[in-house]
Amino acid sequence: MSKIPSKSEILDWIEQNPTLTAKRDIAKAFGIKGAARIDLKRVLKELEAEGHLEKRKRSYQDPDRLPPVSVLLVTGPDSDGDLFAKPMEWHGEGKEPIVLLIPRDSDPALGEGDRILARLTLVKGEDHHYEARLIRRIGSNPRKVLGIFRKAAEGGRIVPIDKGTDREWRVGADHTHGAKDGELVEAEQAGPKARMGSPRARIVERLGDPSEPRAVSLIAIHQHGIPDDFPDDVIAQADAAKPQGLKGREDLRDLPLVTIDPSDARDHDDACYAHADDDPKNEGGHVLWVAIADVAAYVTPGSALDREARKRGNSTYFPDRVVPMLPDRLSGDLCSLHEGVPRACIAVRMVLDAKGNKIGHTFHRGLMRSPASLHYEEVQDAIDGNPNDRTGPLLEPVLKPLYAAYGALKTARAERQPLELDLPERRIELGEDGKVKSVNFRERLDAHRLIEEFMVLANVAAAETLIKKKTPLLFRIHEEPSPEKLESLRETAQAAGFTLAKGQVLQTAHLNRLLDQAAGTNDAELINLSTLRSMTQAYYGPAHIGHFGLALRSYAHFTSPIRRYADLIVHRALITAHGWGKDGLTPEEIEGLEQTGAHISDTERRSMVAERDTTDRYLAAFLSERVGNEFTGRISGIARFGAFVKLDETGADGLVPMRSLGREYFHHDAEAQTLMGSDTGMTIGLGQRVTVRLAEAVPVTGGIALELLEIEDQKVKQGGGGGRRSPAGRSKPRGKAVKAKRKKDKIKRKVTRTRR
Repeated sequence: MSKIPSKSEILDWIEQNPTLTAKRDIAKAFGIKGAARIDLKRVLKELEAEGHLEKRKRSYQDPDRLPPVSVLLVTGPDSDGDLFAKPMEWHGEGKEPIVLLIPRDSDPALGEGDRILARLTLVKGEDHHYEARLIRRIGSNPRKVLGIFRKAAEGGRIVPIDKGTDREWRVGADHTHGAKDGELVEAEQAGPKARMGSPRARIVERLGDPSEPRAVSLIAIHQHGIPDDFPDDVIAQADAAKPQGLKGREDLRDLPLVTIDPSDARDHDDACYAHADDDPKNEGGHVLWVAIADVAAYVTPGSALDREARKRGNSTYFPDRVVPMLPDRLSGDLCSLHEGVPRACIAVRMVLDAKGNKIGHTFHRGLMRSPASLHYEEVQDAIDGNPNDRTGPLLEPVLKPLYAAYGALKTARAERQPLELDLPERRIELGEDGKVKSVNFRERLDAHRLIEEFMVLANVAAAETLIKKKTPLLFRIHEEPSPEKLESLRETAQAAGFTLAKGQVLQTAHLNRLLDQAAGTNDAELINLSTLRSMTQAYYGPAHIGHFGLALRSYAHFTSPIRRYADLIVHRALITAHGWGKDGLTPEEIEGLEQTGAHISDTERRSMVAERDTTDRYLAAFLSERVGNEFTGRISGIARFGAFVKLDETGADGLVPMRSLGREYFHHDAEAQTLMGSDTGMTIGLGQRVTVRLAEAVPVTGGIALELLEIEDQKVKQGGGGGRRSPAGRSKPRGKAVKAKRKKDKIKRKVTRTRR
C-alpha cells in the first residue's frame, strides 16, 4: 500500500499545482491506488474541516466557469476539421469544458500542442462549452506595425506612420488581407527578422481611409508615443506566471465579494462586500470589505514586467481599444477578479459607525473567489425592484447590505463636503464598422457612487496605515487653487450674480455653496466649468500634502493596480509594512519615489491628452456629415483668436474664429475672459447661450469650426473678414445696439465689469 502523504505535503502540492486539485489528481501525484484512496479521502476531509481546503458541493458545479481571458492548450482538429482546445487552468470539480477555436483569416495556423491566450465566450446548446478567439500564441510576440499600404505587383509594402521611422515593410501577395492601395493597415512581423533588406509583415487588420474613425485611436497612440507593444521578455514573464494559491494567504473564498463594473469592462480589479456590524458597541454600524487584485504578487520590483509597467505608468482607454499597463495574461486573466475563479487579493476590512465614519480597519493578503461579476445597471435595477437571474439571489444577502453601508457613507460625505462638481461624462458608442453610432452622456446611478465611495475609503485606509507604520509611499496629491485662479473664479461668480467668500481659508464647502447657488440656473454650467478650471491638476508624490478636492488629509491610490503604477507602489508598501513577503518596496524604489511620482504623473497627462484628442477626432467624424446644420451650446472658452463653444447635443468643442464675428474690432480681456465689440459693445463671455452653424468638421485633426448666429437669443449681425480690424479705425458705439444689449442683466453686468 502506498504511503499516505501528510497534510502539509498535500497542501504544498496543491499550492504548487493549483490547476490539479481534484482527488484523482492528488492520488495520482502521490501514487495512491485502490483502498488507500479511502485514507486519502479521510485526510482531505480533515483538511476541509480545519478550513485549509474547500470542496465544492454538486449544487455549485454549474457556476464554475473559465476566466474570459484564458490560457488554452490546442488539442487538435476533429474529423470535421474544427479546432478544439482545453484550459490550462480549471478549478471546477466537474468535467473539463470543451473549447472550440473560431479562427479569423489573419490568425496564424495553430496545431496540436500550441499554447495560446484566448478570449472566451460561453455558449449553450452546443456540443462544446466555450468559443475562443485567439489573442496570441504563447511565446510568440510579433512586432506590430501601423502604416499606409502601397500595392505592388507582388504584394506590396507598408510605409509606417511612426515618427522618426522611414523603414518600410514588405508584404507578400498572400499576406495582404485584401488591403487596397492607400489604406491604413495594422500588420505584424512575418517570419524571422531579416539581416538584409526590408523586413516582412502580414496585414492583420484593414483600417480603411486614414481619416476614418477606426484609425483614430491608433493614430493617437503613435502621435503621443504611448507604448502599445510589449517586449518579448515581458510577454515571456507574463506567460510563465502561475495562479497564486493559498500558501501565506488568508482564505477569503467564503466572503461573497462581488465586482461591479461597466457592462463592457475588460478587467475587474476591485470587489466589495458589506454586512451589519454585530458588535453591540457599534449599533447601526457596518463592516465593509474591499478586495483588490494582488498585482504585486506577479509584478515584482526590478522585473521585466515591472520596468514596462513603470514605463507605461497607466493604461490608456479609447472608445475602441485599451492600451494596457500589463499584458493580457495578467490584466485580463490572473489579476482580474473573475466570477467563480480563485484569485489573489489584498483586502481591507473597514468598520463604520452608523454615521459612516470609519472607526477602524485592517489589511489582509488573501485568496478570494467572487460569486458574481455584475455591472452597474443590473445592480441598480435590482435595488430598484427589478432583479434578474443573476442579481435576484444576491439581493438580500449582498446588494442590500452594500447599499446600507453606502447610505451611512453618504452621511459622512455630506459632513466632509468634498467638491461636488456637476459635469456629465460623455460616452462615445461605436458601431461594428468602427464609426460613431451615438454620443451620449453617462447616467450617474447610485451604483456608480457606491463604488466610488468604497474606493475612496479604501484609499484613505491605505494611506493612513502606511503613515502610521512609517512606510514611504506615493500619495495622490491635489493642492488648493492658486490665489490668481481663485480671484478669477470669484470675478466670474460676481458677474453672474453669485458670491464666493473672501478673506478666509478656502475650503471645498465654500465652493460647494457657490455651486449650490448656481444649480438650476442658466449659469450652472458656467460656474461648474469655471470652478473646474480654477483647480490645480492632481499628481503623485511622496509628500504628505493631502487632497483638496476630496477634502481629505491623507489619500493614496490603492484600488486599481492593474491600470495604475501608483497603486502597485502602494500595494508593495503595504506588503513591506505588514511583513507579508519579499515582494514589497525595495530600498531603490523608496529612494526613487519622487522621480517615479513625477514620471507617472507625466504618463497620466500623456494618456489624458491622447484620449481627449481621440474623442475630438471621433466627434469631428460624427459631425462631418452635418455641416451646415444649426446647434445650440454655451461659450466654454475665450481666446484672442475667437470663442470656443461646447455643443449641447454631443459635448463637442468647436471654435468660432474671430474673423467670422463681423467687421468690428473685438477687445480680448484675458482676465475677465470676454470679447467685446468696439462698435456694438456686444460682449461674448463664458457660459452664454448661443446658436451656431457648423461650418467645418475635419476628422483628421479633430477641428470643428462654427459660425455664431445668436447669443443669449439675440441675432448676431453677420459680416466678413474684419474681425480683427485696428481699433484706430473703429466707429462710435451704435446706440440702438447698445440699448438692446443692456436689456439683458447678465450681459450688462459683464460689460460693466469689463470696462471697469
